[in-house]
Amino acid sequence: MKTRNVTIALDEDTVRWLRVEAARQDTSISKLVASVLRRHIVDDREYEPAMRGFLARPARPLKTQPGYPSRNDLHERADLR
Repeated sequence: MKTRNVTIALDEDTVRWLRVEAARQDTSISKLVASVLRRHIVDDREYEPAMRGFLARPARPLKTQPGYPSRNDLHERADLR
């Protein structure tokens, strides 16, 4: 894959994190940024079909037993005396 050079402006905290993370991964800042962006692209491409598939499924109840606990039941405190 052909690569191209680009110039970006980043705040100091981001640059500091990039330098540390690139050193930790024993890579360059350029390769680290490219890797993060590629991962974002893959995640974005996989998200849409997964969400469409999930939303296309028929709705179903969250649980099979009838009724849900009341608010009081959920927040009942044990007597600590």
